[in-house]
Amino acid sequence: MKIIMAVIKPFKLEDVREALAAVGAQGVTATEVKGFGRQKGHTELYRGAEYVVDFLPKVKIEVAVADALADAAVEAIISAAATGRIGDGKVFIAYIDQAIRIRTGEAGDAAL
Repeated sequence: MKIIMAVIKPFKLEDVREALAAVGAQGVTATEVKGFGRQKGHTELYRGAEYVVDFLPKVKIEVAVADALADAAVEAIISAAATGRIGDGKVFIAYIDQAIRIRTGEAGDAAL
């Protein structure tokens, strides 16, 4: 089992959710976060005053999948989240040792 974590632009969340559903991923956790990468924020103008926005709004999604589904899920995220501009985000993949569904006690891939 693997957990795929991706940090994406907020307006791409629904596209990514639909793409993951299309490849068979069940259940996605989305969290509103703030951060920056290479773009290092930007400047904005508010009531005539210029100020620097260091942390940009992003969405972090997490999805746990069986090993056989991991590559398809990663490709779905990348294709759905890409705009071709700086700040599109990152995808991180890690192994999961065990997963247990609390309600039924199912473990492993069955818990996903």
